[in-house]
Amino acid sequence: MKLFGIKTCDTCRKALKALENAGRPVSFMDLRSGDFTGEDLDRWLSVLGWEALLNRRSTSWRALDDTEKQDLDGGKARALMLASPTLIKRPVIETADTIIVGFGKAQQDALLKS
Repeated sequence: MKLFGIKTCDTCRKALKALENAGRPVSFMDLRSGDFTGEDLDRWLSVLGWEALLNRRSTSWRALDDTEKQDLDGGKARALMLASPTLIKRPVIETADTIIVGFGKAQQDALLKS
C-alpha cells in the first residue's frame, strides 16, 4: 500500500498512523519530493477523474490566478496538478486493487476493515 501526501498535512499523518496502528504495511510517498510522477497522476485520473482529485478548497487553489481556474477540463486540471501537486486532494492511497482519495469515514472503513 502506498500513501501519497504531504508530510505537514494533518489528514495524511492521521491516515498513516491509523494504517500503521491497524497493522497495514504502508509506504509514504511525498508529493513534493519526487516520489510522485505524471504516470501516478494519470493512473489516478483514469480511475477517479480530475474532479475528484482537484482540491478546490486548498490554499494552492486560492493562490491561482483567476484565468487558471477558468474553463477547466481534464487536460488543464492535469497540468495544474502536475505543476503544483498541493492541488491534489490528500491523501491518495493505492492498494493492490483500488485507489482511494481522502480519509473520511467511508475511506477509513474501506481501508481499515478486512
